[in-house]
Amino acid sequence: KCVRLEQGLMNKETIFSDNPEEMALQWKRKGARRLHIVDLDGAVYGKPVNKKAIKKILDTVSIPVGLGGGIRDLDTIQEYINLGIDQIIIGTIAYKNPQLVEMACKRYPDKIIVSIDSKDNYVSVEGWTEPTSITAIDLAKKFEDMGIAAFIYTDIKRDGMRSGPNIDGIREFAKGINIGVIAAGGISSMKDIEDLLSLENDGVSGIITGRALYDG
Repeated sequence: KCVRLEQGLMNKETIFSDNPEEMALQWKRKGARRLHIVDLDGAVYGKPVNKKAIKKILDTVSIPVGLGGGIRDLDTIQEYINLGIDQIIIGTIAYKNPQLVEMACKRYPDKIIVSIDSKDNYVSVEGWTEPTSITAIDLAKKFEDMGIAAFIYTDIKRDGMRSGPNIDGIREFAKGINIGVIAAGGISSMKDIEDLLSLENDGVSGIITGRALYDG
């Protein structure tokens, strides 16, 4: 299924489609040049769960796809890249095993994105169910020299809420590191997108929009 959560909570899901590949095709037809996919079940269970659905999406659309959720080892990264995934998004394992990120970057240059999910400025992992004592920027600093393609910075409290992005938090994070930041969480309007685009000189290189596109 194609769903969106509120603040990452599995009991607060909205189902937008029972056919993810058809939804992917719809976005391509509307002009999307890239898709961001998260295996939500995989993020919770710590292993890939929706491989078949992901393969159907890749078989249906020809635009680049970035994928995260439940990716915890090099074998899974290799499998998804062989399947046709353009970039791999690593979250939990980046926190728990930074050495894996370094190995992945060496093996797959420009293919690895580190996702940093922040709640009150502290990182949460395991599908956002496990808070940590490290700040988003301190975690990001560990990966600056490893050759990752980008960071994704998500404000958990705003994700899926359409309450507007945390502009100040995103700016502070992006200015504190030397790698491009893709902003996510809370985007609800064109103005939100324009506000984030204005942070390009601060280091924001991209934006992920989810629920706002489905709600219209």
